[in-house]
Amino acid sequence: MYKQQTETTCIRGTHREQRTGAVNVPIYLSSTFHQESFDDFGPFDYSRSGNPTREALEQKAAELEGGTRALAFSSGMAAISSAFMLLSAGDHVIVTEDVYGGTYRFVSEILPKFQISYSFVDLTDLTAVREAIRPNTKVIYLETPSNPCLKVTDIRAIVQLARQHDCLTFLDNTFLTPLYQQPLSLGVDVVIHSATKFLSGHSDIIAGLTITKDEELGSRLAFIQNTFGAILGAQDSYLLLQGIKTLGARLHQASNTAERVAGFLLEQPLVETVYYPGLPNHQGHDIHTGQACGDGAVLSFVLPSREHAKVFVEQLQVPIFAVSLGAVESILSYPASMSHAAMPEAERKKRGITDGLLRLSVGLEHAEDLLEDLQQALAAAAQVTETIKP
Repeated sequence: MYKQQTETTCIRGTHREQRTGAVNVPIYLSSTFHQESFDDFGPFDYSRSGNPTREALEQKAAELEGGTRALAFSSGMAAISSAFMLLSAGDHVIVTEDVYGGTYRFVSEILPKFQISYSFVDLTDLTAVREAIRPNTKVIYLETPSNPCLKVTDIRAIVQLARQHDCLTFLDNTFLTPLYQQPLSLGVDVVIHSATKFLSGHSDIIAGLTITKDEELGSRLAFIQNTFGAILGAQDSYLLLQGIKTLGARLHQASNTAERVAGFLLEQPLVETVYYPGLPNHQGHDIHTGQACGDGAVLSFVLPSREHAKVFVEQLQVPIFAVSLGAVESILSYPASMSHAAMPEAERKKRGITDGLLRLSVGLEHAEDLLEDLQQALAAAAQVTETIKP
């Protein structure tokens, strides 16, 4: 029933348009709202502070994640950076080593300007996490599965460590969405989404979400959002609500195909490594199955060199070659110069983001079409090996 309940929630929510019974939430394209009373203002006064369309989206997001308060931001990075603004000068944060490049950039280049220190740690190594915790550590930031190498962190174990040291936990749940993983139920304090990706699903908007279970923490985040003004507009809020309605159908189909693609790539001689939590040989497979109910539609794999990757990408016809993920179209990306371009080369390679690493977000194309396309592109890339043989 867990999946069925969440899928139903994606479509049916708490919002009801009372006047007309409209199935879809109206788009309130208004910056300000008339107040009937001099002394008592209504629930909306200015759309930076609140908008009915955005509120409907936020209620939906909170319901899906099992939270009490959700906030819709103008981008995933707006959500991430606003969450980090809960910190104060002198605080220290621990961030998962395998992390999205934009998060790496914010943590390494912006937080120090506010006298906030940081440590990048392999969160799959609990001993390393314990050793990294300081008296002033206030946040442990997780991605699981991580971007781009799909590392799996034991959410319960990190939450337990954080509570022992009076730390908050933030978790980027973009890859799995609340359909497959619900971190708040495992004790996480703030769940974050780049809603641009699977929740929207159509490569048409930029959006971010934060969700909390603790009402006081949610209010603090709302104050930060209102102060900075990084809000999602009414039109994009509507489009995101529409995208969420088909999340179940989209993610299930894409994940089923991704599992087939991962198994296919695992058998290819040219492919050195495949990262996908649904594979039994994945290092974090057992932990993943204990905290998630699906494996997602993102995988990464390693070819021998940049030259192999270049030929492979240029030969492909079905996936688009682009930044981003989580859309109806399959999207292939090259992390070294795309999602993780902000990360220095030495740091990338230390994290396994090599010149041969490719990340594939599987879309809704017919599985056979995608597999055939991958097969012919790999055959073309194999010719690179032939030309460089001594």
